[in-house]
Amino acid sequence: MTRTPAEPHFVPAELRPYLQEVVRRARAVCGSHLVSVVAVGSVALGDYRHGRSDTDVTVVVDAPLPARTLSDLAAALKHPAMPCPATGLELVVYDEEFAARPSGEGGYLMDLNTGPLLPSRLSFDPAESPAFWYVIDRSVAHRSGLSLYGRPPREVIAEPGRADLLTALRASVREHSAAEGHLADNRVLNGCRSLNFCRTGRWQAKRRAAHAVAASEERFRPLIAAALRSYERPRTDATALPVTDVQTFLTWVAERVDAACAAGRPAGE
Repeated sequence: MTRTPAEPHFVPAELRPYLQEVVRRARAVCGSHLVSVVAVGSVALGDYRHGRSDTDVTVVVDAPLPARTLSDLAAALKHPAMPCPATGLELVVYDEEFAARPSGEGGYLMDLNTGPLLPSRLSFDPAESPAFWYVIDRSVAHRSGLSLYGRPPREVIAEPGRADLLTALRASVREHSAAEGHLADNRVLNGCRSLNFCRTGRWQAKRRAAHAVAASEERFRPLIAAALRSYERPRTDATALPVTDVQTFLTWVAERVDAACAAGRPAGE
């Protein structure tokens, strides 16, 4: 398989030099062990917004790397030594064997959060983190991941089973209901994305999912519209949303995700 970077026009212009440098440094540190580098999140779903979005990257290597190599990779990518132009970089490393099988586990070798607006975090133990973040990202990577280097995402990253995905969505909605560390607009839009997946079985960018939910749910339309307006603003300038309204909406979403989990199929209207 020829290993080449993604065509640059598929990557937002603001991120092209940065993601090219992420790939270059990953190759320099991991060498022949590097299998794939994949953009997920808003970049993969075509809804990256500069000043608001972070950039999510999944790295696959052909075997568990030594702790020293993983530490060297983290050091090579950390902001501000390598300035991140997005609000942050969320980079996860998996070994090829784990990535290739469906799983409801976290399963990472390394999880790095770094950037100007993202709390710094470095973990080498998946037991330290809720698994749902990684299950959802692997599903997005399998279905929509944008190849930055190496083998295509569908060849190396398995789709988690539906039951595991629904369990992950349930945990995600509850995490956002708790509100800690999440902007109100993102909590609402994440709820829309979760509900839309339960209804359709497809991942959509948060704003597109929000429009779909607003179209069918008149009672929540003003809240979703307010969340969308806020999401247009930089992360540092997000607007407040009514706390009770946000919680009511997320409770309603959680009930429908629970129904989808119980039924094992997309939730109805």
